[in-house]
Amino acid sequence: MISLQSKQVYPIERIISAGTYLTAGGLGFIWLLIASVLRKHVTQFLLYHILQSIFLSIAYFLLVKLAELVYVILYKIPLINAIPYFINMPIPLLFGLSIVQTVTTAVILYLAITAGMGMYSYFPWVSDIININTGRK
Repeated sequence: MISLQSKQVYPIERIISAGTYLTAGGLGFIWLLIASVLRKHVTQFLLYHILQSIFLSIAYFLLVKLAELVYVILYKIPLINAIPYFINMPIPLLFGLSIVQTVTTAVILYLAITAGMGMYSYFPWVSDIININTGRK
């Protein structure tokens, strides 16, 4: 049973919503299962972050698979095959992370920190879809 009544954000909701981003939606999914079995209400804030985390995790997985297909094609073309290498090359100034890893880590930290602060994190296009599906807007 899912209820969207409460406006107050409790500390446990902040912890779970931040943790769901850090676990790629795993913690939030488990929380939804527990709430369903115990017939507890899930607040709008928590539902928003759980659904957004799961949506982003699935979208990231599909994007990575698409990038792998493109990489296989680009690898066959001389001179252009260096582009995927440079994108994934570790950079010492970024603590040994590549550009892709730095961007994904920054996005995850932004989402987790804002959720931990009790705010509704905004990720373009995805947040709009989640807002519509949770009845927030």
